[in-house]
Amino acid sequence: MCGVVGIVGKSDVNLRLYDALTMLQHRGQDAAGIMTCKDGRIHQRKDVGLVRDVFHTRHMERLEGNIGIGHVRYPTAGSSGPALSQPFYVNSPYGICLAHNGNLTNADALMKHLFLSDLRHVNTDSDSEVLLNIFAHELQLQGKVKPEPNDVFSAIKRVHRRCQGAYAAVGMIANYGIFAFRDPHGIRPLIYGSKETPEGKEYIVASESVALDVLGFKIERDIAPGEGIYIDVDGNFHSARCADHTELVPCIFEQVYFARPDSIIDDISVYKCRLRQGEKLAEKVLKLRPDHDIDVVIPVPDTSRVCAQAMAEVLGVKFREGFMKNRYIGRTFIMPGQTQRKKSVRQKLNPIGLEFQGKNVMLVDDSIVRGTTSQEIVQMARDAGASRVYMASAAPPVRYPNVYGIDMPSAKELVAHGRTVEEVAALIGADWLVYQDLGDLIFAAKEGNSRIERFDCAVFNGEYITGDVDEDYLHNLANERSDSAKMAREINSRPEVVGLHNSGSGGH
Repeated sequence: MCGVVGIVGKSDVNLRLYDALTMLQHRGQDAAGIMTCKDGRIHQRKDVGLVRDVFHTRHMERLEGNIGIGHVRYPTAGSSGPALSQPFYVNSPYGICLAHNGNLTNADALMKHLFLSDLRHVNTDSDSEVLLNIFAHELQLQGKVKPEPNDVFSAIKRVHRRCQGAYAAVGMIANYGIFAFRDPHGIRPLIYGSKETPEGKEYIVASESVALDVLGFKIERDIAPGEGIYIDVDGNFHSARCADHTELVPCIFEQVYFARPDSIIDDISVYKCRLRQGEKLAEKVLKLRPDHDIDVVIPVPDTSRVCAQAMAEVLGVKFREGFMKNRYIGRTFIMPGQTQRKKSVRQKLNPIGLEFQGKNVMLVDDSIVRGTTSQEIVQMARDAGASRVYMASAAPPVRYPNVYGIDMPSAKELVAHGRTVEEVAALIGADWLVYQDLGDLIFAAKEGNSRIERFDCAVFNGEYITGDVDEDYLHNLANERSDSAKMAREINSRPEVVGLHNSGSGGH
């Protein structure tokens, strides 16, 4: 999962891109980058780290220009490092840069085709660089000295025909403007807005509406599945449908975990959706245990707080903040390795003993993925003096890998895969575990936008909507992106190991 933003302004956009990225920081904490353009020159700054650490005053002063794009990275494909920071750039044609949120499911085949047929070199293992080179190649085929809107849309159409998977992208063509597009299923979110200024109209494109709110832009609408938009440097807006077959099937995990509660995604208020999740979860608890002995409902901060509040209200029990969060620790779920995730739990959360001592506690979390965090939190509640520890998940059991941009690559690393609810409860140490029903989760989201016929729920039901994911793909994905594979790459990238590999001794 990543965050993207692009702005066409009437004055320098560097500070506004920075502010937008800070509002999207929850979507990726591995790396951050900004590219701007002035007088045909592209200026860039990108590196590993949080937005506040990557950009200093000296960097911001160099990011001149009235148009620009930005990105915060959450690693799924490939590894981590400065070379994988986005946006990516190619100099032909025109000078194009691109930032991408999602995952291409046919990236390997595309990479081979780019080299053999398009004669383009891809320098990393990032599917975002693949996406950029495909767009650049297709735009170059238009053969224009100056690209027109229809040339951009023709290139996007070719992208849709060649690329499979999930992609919400924003890009910049040096000296000409900003473009953006969303895959034909609209799996990953993308929204745009505008602002009237004395100098003229300005535009913004971003992953979530909060980026528009903080900068004072008015929400226009979500970019439609398969749609492309192009805003030239003069602020002229153009849009076109660029895919033959489209259907809005957004990722429901955005509503569960990734998006901020103050965002609106595909006309669904994330906040209200999470309220409905809590209400449905409470109804299930009352159905299963009408005479429950829950004394207090405590959220696992921060994503589950809204759900837990609604749950406590329906159950008629106290809602209390039982864990204090260290806000200088990253989101545990998107930590790159299992060891780092486990270590971070107790650094991130500290229990308030008075809220646990002698009580039957219902802990509420947004989801249970690998189970490591839940196990640690349940034990923390017991250590704080809880009599009994129950746990509720606002999401159904996560039993299948995600292939559309969320770091859930290996089924065997998912605690609910191949286990019953009772077995998961025993594994995480809870006295009772209750999951949200998938139908209730869909209801909670669909209630916000009845026009959406279905959601991408692959991590819960194993149904991959792009139709190109089979057992071989999942097997290869697990081998490439499992925690053990990431650890092996991390070890091999250490200087002392690289030195051994490059020693040239030839001996054993």
